[in-house]
Amino acid sequence: MKLNTGKTTCSFVFAVVLILSFLCLAISGGHDSSETKISVNWRNKERCDVYQGNWDLDDSYPLYDSQTCPFIRKEFDCQKYGRPDKLYLKYRWKPNDCDLPRIDGRDFLNTLKGKKIMFIGDSISLNQFESFLCLLHAAAPDSKITQQKNGSVTSVVFEDYEVSAMLFDSHYLVDIEEEKIGRVLKLDSLKSGEVWKEMDVLIFNTWLWWYRSGAKQPWDYIQDGDKILKDMDRMEAFRKGLTTWAKWVDSTVDTRKTSVIFQGITPSHYNGSEWNETGVTNCGNETEPLSGTIYPGGLPRPYYVLKDVLNQIEKPVHLLNITTLSQLRKDGHPSKYNAFRGMDCTHWCIAGVQDTWNQLLYVALTT
Repeated sequence: MKLNTGKTTCSFVFAVVLILSFLCLAISGGHDSSETKISVNWRNKERCDVYQGNWDLDDSYPLYDSQTCPFIRKEFDCQKYGRPDKLYLKYRWKPNDCDLPRIDGRDFLNTLKGKKIMFIGDSISLNQFESFLCLLHAAAPDSKITQQKNGSVTSVVFEDYEVSAMLFDSHYLVDIEEEKIGRVLKLDSLKSGEVWKEMDVLIFNTWLWWYRSGAKQPWDYIQDGDKILKDMDRMEAFRKGLTTWAKWVDSTVDTRKTSVIFQGITPSHYNGSEWNETGVTNCGNETEPLSGTIYPGGLPRPYYVLKDVLNQIEKPVHLLNITTLSQLRKDGHPSKYNAFRGMDCTHWCIAGVQDTWNQLLYVALTT
């Protein structure tokens, strides 16, 4: 499936680029034909920036019925826990300069056949992982599925397609280790990469926990090189941790067989002044997305840190740039419609916005 601009010239350019790609592959010797590489399509970025656009109503949405999906946690199952409105389910992401193809879950399964795909990060990764599972399950509801949890890794295998979808729980990507002085967040250490590098597709995410403090903070000290600190500037710590991850990608990941994707910085909606509703302190009464293509509050600071670090990586890493399109969806959070009845304007309802994240992931991996 390809992004279709409807212009003959684009098709011609794409054909030329494709031919040149094959010529380059032949000259370089290529890869063993027995190995099928799932590769991110960088041409999309040149032909159409699928991350710039607006939300349009579409009666054919949602992409699945959340009641039929067995993978949704009680934190994200908004319809089950009483959300009365359904308009938030009916929006389709429309890029400015092209049409985003509707996700074909069965095609996605066939593309991933025999592959291992892993989401690595915090509860936002869990959120996207469960949306991903729902989309695949909706396409193949009768497929035999096995599930297993082993420490930090949750694994769901679609047996008929030999597709292994996994979640690796990691708040910071870098390590937290128990030492005599307590729990130490090590900005220069990344040991879990020995597991990650064996995957065919890696989708990383971190940010949500970098500003947590007090009882919600899962570490007691930060180690920065040889220095042990009680605390430090969190944005600088975020940069150092990301840089360690970036160096790991360059030094360890074989991107000829493994596609590396970074999820992007996900927004929350607790400050109404960011979307021109002064005095609003949560998303509880939001039922529609912002119109237009620009978020009034601008991009968050960690977005610029992430972009800067990604620009330093020599190997190909694709930014699943979901920040702005998610900022526009102030209506997409569970708010109080979850099992705990707490006000959650950080995570996302399933079905909902994260299905679009996975639709963009589908485009990146299959076009």
